[in-house]
Amino acid sequence: MKKKFIAKKRKNGNFKVKLKFFLFLFFFIVSVSVVYNFYLKKNYIADNKILVDLIMNNSSIYKKDSSLFKDTINNLFVPYKLISRNYKGLVNVSKKKEIKTVVKEEKKEYKPYIYIYNSHQSEEYIPSNYLSYTVKPTVSINNYIMEDVFKKNGYDVLVEERSIKDLINNNGWNYASSYRASRVYLDDVKKTYPSLEVFIDVHRDSLNRDKTTITIGDKNYAKIIFLIGLENSNYQVNLSFTEKINNIIESRYPGLSKGIYKKGGAGVNGVYNQDFSGKAILVEIGGVDNTIEEVMNSSIVVSNIISEVIQEDES
Repeated sequence: MKKKFIAKKRKNGNFKVKLKFFLFLFFFIVSVSVVYNFYLKKNYIADNKILVDLIMNNSSIYKKDSSLFKDTINNLFVPYKLISRNYKGLVNVSKKKEIKTVVKEEKKEYKPYIYIYNSHQSEEYIPSNYLSYTVKPTVSINNYIMEDVFKKNGYDVLVEERSIKDLINNNGWNYASSYRASRVYLDDVKKTYPSLEVFIDVHRDSLNRDKTTITIGDKNYAKIIFLIGLENSNYQVNLSFTEKINNIIESRYPGLSKGIYKKGGAGVNGVYNQDFSGKAILVEIGGVDNTIEEVMNSSIVVSNIISEVIQEDES
């Protein structure tokens, strides 16, 4: 009887030890998370460019076999590997900087050919991991993904980072004046960089996941749709350029594009700044429920195919 009592006491003791350990672990993770978020809010301003660069350089964040715990621990110390808002690249503090001989070269004149902007900068995607909960994933993540692809394809790119909202507020305009505000920036960049020919206004759809997501092969993609304003007197030029892009997307990624939506008539903008250039594109990538990974997959496809069409037009 005494042996049974001792065994039971030991069993209860082991249970209490395990319970204490799990409670400690749970409160430790919660405490670190709270401190981490406090640190971000007080000492660090992150943005979508940083988020995209981190994703492009650290694909392990999206590995399917990653556990929530593993993702949380891996992402806790991200800020220590990043520099300020004027981000130029991923800094790995654990590696020694390699010393290289600097060779002076004549600087190539910066002549951007493609301008990427968002008339509706505040459109957001759903956060899909711990990191994206600390950085609001907005439609502008596409800008930096596309910039990376276009640069690899040999094109200089200008990404608009000035605030549309500030411009609207400063002029006493309403949200419906977003295209009017982005037009101010379009005029400005064209004067500064006459080399600009292609203008891409990236948006996000308001539809739910079932209408904005498709699986092709082993990847999930955020569906896309192009919009053409019929109130532009030369809209056929923009339509022809957009059709070339859309046709290639449909042939290689069936179902990814929802086509070209032609919009005109009373109560709509109808121009969408497409009178600015014959190569002005308005594309919606994904919807409110799409993840960054899905949006990234589609954005890479779109920018690669736009590059291809540009090259064909130039040849």
